[in-house]
Amino acid sequence: MPTDLPNLLTISRILAIPVMVLLVAIQAPWADMAACAVFAVAGITDYFDGKIARDRQITSDFGRMLDPIADKLLVGAALMLLAGFDRLGEFGLLPAIVILLREILVSGLREYLAGLKVGLPVTKLAKWKTGFQMGALGVLLAGDTGAAVIGLGFLPISIIGEAMLWTAAALTLMTGWDYWVAGLRHAARPPGAAPEADRR
Repeated sequence: MPTDLPNLLTISRILAIPVMVLLVAIQAPWADMAACAVFAVAGITDYFDGKIARDRQITSDFGRMLDPIADKLLVGAALMLLAGFDRLGEFGLLPAIVILLREILVSGLREYLAGLKVGLPVTKLAKWKTGFQMGALGVLLAGDTGAAVIGLGFLPISIIGEAMLWTAAALTLMTGWDYWVAGLRHAARPPGAAPEADRR
């Protein structure tokens, strides 16, 4: 049900997006730090909604549908904000493009494979990618000005954030390639053949 706690956490991730957009648009140091906090809390719900659903055995089709959508909306919004408000350095835009294109690629592959009753399992490498990606976006949303609010103005926050974003982009390419190969393998099956995951 949409009112189950895991689904409410997923929905809260979507509702956090306009709040994050508004805070970034204010363009004040305190607002930058607040945008980082909102993004961080929203990102943490991605872990807890799945854990609670599994622990309480209350998984649902609604949740399985909405969870990846919420993730991609949150990441896409953060990337667009960073690019639109000039919060990425000269070389920060390239990894952002790589990450965004990979999200679109994987969404298309998942939609195609779902029609074949084939799932794409989340690998450990993909989880590392998500960790670096969410960390990088949170750091970049805070930026140097936001970090100064909490006494971290002496750190090169923007440089650290972009280094993390490049790491996330590298992991994104590796996991995206794995998903692409899996998609091609199923697309190349002879007509009428059972998906590999369903064979006994």
